[in-house]
Amino acid sequence: MSADKNANPNNENIVWHNHQVGRDRRAAQKNQTPVVLWFTGLSGSGKSTIANAVDELLNRNQNHTYLLDGDNIRLGLNHGLGFSEEDRVENIRRIGEVSKLFVDAGLIVLSAFVSPFARDREQVRQLLNEGEFVEVFVDTPLEVCEQRDPKGLYKKARAGDIANFTGISSPYEQPTTPEIHLKTAELSIEGAAQQVIDYLRTHNYIA
Repeated sequence: MSADKNANPNNENIVWHNHQVGRDRRAAQKNQTPVVLWFTGLSGSGKSTIANAVDELLNRNQNHTYLLDGDNIRLGLNHGLGFSEEDRVENIRRIGEVSKLFVDAGLIVLSAFVSPFARDREQVRQLLNEGEFVEVFVDTPLEVCEQRDPKGLYKKARAGDIANFTGISSPYEQPTTPEIHLKTAELSIEGAAQQVIDYLRTHNYIA
C-alpha cells in the first residue's frame, strides 16, 4: 500500500507513513494470501447468504476473514448515504477503501454488495494489486429475486415507494468476465460456497 499520487490537493501536506510490519508479514503469519471476494448481484440473489456460507467454510479451515455486508455497512460507516447514483458510487468507494485496508492486514475479505455499476467495481479492482480482487457474480434471474423478495423491497419498488431500485427503476450492469460465476439456478448454497472455496484453493489463496 502506498500514497495516492493523485491525492486531493487539500492533503498536500500529508505524507504517507510506511510501517515496519507490512502486508506480506501479516499474510505469512496467517498462512494465506489476502484477497477481496467481491460478491455482486441483484437484491435477493443470495449474495449475503453465500458469502456467509463461504465465511463459515474459511473459518473452519482456520483462515482469517472479515465479511462486509451492504445493509450492515449502511447502518454504520455509510449511515446517511441514500440510493441515488451519486450516493451509490460513494458507498462503493468507501467499501473499496475499507477492503483495501483489510487486505493490507492480511485478511480474506468477503464484500457482499449489489454494486450495480461496472465502473465502480472496476475502480475497487484498481485500488488493489493484481490478484487481490476476485469478482464473484451471483447470477440469479430478476424474476427469481423478485419472487423471493425477502425484505419486501421489490414490492415497494413496483408500487413506486422506493426510487432508484436496482433491476426495477435503476440498471444492474452484469459482470462480463467475473473470476467466479455462480449460476444459482444450478447450485445449492453449499454448492455455490464450495465453488468459491475451490477457486481459492486452485489459485493458491488458501491451503
